[in-house]
Amino acid sequence: MSDIETSKEWFGRATRCIPGGVSSPVRAFRAVGGDPIVFAEGSGPELRDVEGRRFLDFVGSWGPLILGHAHPEVIDAVCEASRRGTTFGAPCRAEIELAEHVVDSYPGIEAVRFVSSGTEATMSAIRLARGATGRDRIIKFAGCYHGHADHLLVAAGSGLTTFGRPDSAGVPADFASLTQVLHLDDEDSIEAIFSREGDQIAAVIVEPMPANHGLLVQRREFLESLREQTKKYGALLIFDEVISGFRLGPEGAAGLYEITPDLATFGKVIGGGLPVGAFAGRRDLMDVLAPDGPVYQAGTLSGNPVAMAAGLATLRVLEASNGWGQLERLGHELEIRLRPLLEAAPLPVQLVRQGSVFWLCMQGGPAPRRPHQFNPGAADRYQPLFYSLLENGIYLAPSAFEVGFLSLAHHEGHLDELATALERALEEAGKNA
Repeated sequence: MSDIETSKEWFGRATRCIPGGVSSPVRAFRAVGGDPIVFAEGSGPELRDVEGRRFLDFVGSWGPLILGHAHPEVIDAVCEASRRGTTFGAPCRAEIELAEHVVDSYPGIEAVRFVSSGTEATMSAIRLARGATGRDRIIKFAGCYHGHADHLLVAAGSGLTTFGRPDSAGVPADFASLTQVLHLDDEDSIEAIFSREGDQIAAVIVEPMPANHGLLVQRREFLESLREQTKKYGALLIFDEVISGFRLGPEGAAGLYEITPDLATFGKVIGGGLPVGAFAGRRDLMDVLAPDGPVYQAGTLSGNPVAMAAGLATLRVLEASNGWGQLERLGHELEIRLRPLLEAAPLPVQLVRQGSVFWLCMQGGPAPRRPHQFNPGAADRYQPLFYSLLENGIYLAPSAFEVGFLSLAHHEGHLDELATALERALEEAGKNA
């Protein structure tokens, strides 16, 4: 193997020219120790690294790859679109067709604007909410991650949780002061803050399926309380469906909970593996955007024809194959295989699942709905489990607080493979406990 460069060698090169060797912090393996794997290719449910090692992938690029890696119809759509031109900086057909798909699928929205990332989507939705209401204050929830815009890096989740930092350096205190952070799963705090300051609040933003800080499945009653209070005081309700949108189904978490927000943000699945985000809402709100209204938002690569083609192809495959029904059945089969193993495990661990999103929660008792309910030893317990699974060809997220994803490329045999590797990993954990 002397003529093959290893992941370690490639990562050494990366650290010399990329901060931390990575383009996004959670990829750095700091939460589990060691160096990240450098991948060379993906196909279906599998990844191969630069050394040719095969891994069964349950990260799925952190959610977008609902069809698996390099799905033939997505690749064909991307190649065909690329041959016609990679960017126009002008309207294109695929952009209009994808917008029609999004508007026709999701409850209560009448118009959508595309951007290039989830961060852009949530940042723009909040600017729109402030412009439409004439108010400045925003409410978010501890553990919900809405991208890395300055005013949203307050008690966030995702990579910030991994590193134990609730905020980021470089964010002015004045920016953060306009964002009020509350606890999830707490109707009383919502009612209290609206009763005091309701006329100052522009919007409440929430992940209806918080999945950047573990999988914190919420009660419908809590989400209903957000809808009731925002309506009562003239604030807007923003559902951040960057992960849940078009993964839980064409109606996202809004359809699952039967709650219609004023604005919604999307990403991941609607990009089909390419960089795409979007925000959407009622016509009267979206008309406040430039060029029709005073709220400015723009992006040179927004609505990029290649990215739009990838997203459109992804949604068409899901619709034609009843993909969301297949994924729900696959999630059920995952539970059948894993729950008995976890119940008999020598350490506290449980499976939390919503649709095709799952999380190995490294603690016993009721599944947490808030970050402060996490057991402090969870990360330490996860590390050896992660590496044991990795040695057996299973790639999960390199953090105890990140979720896993199923795709249509997975089948029951892959779930058996995961279960076998997990059983072996738990046995090893028991011996070392």
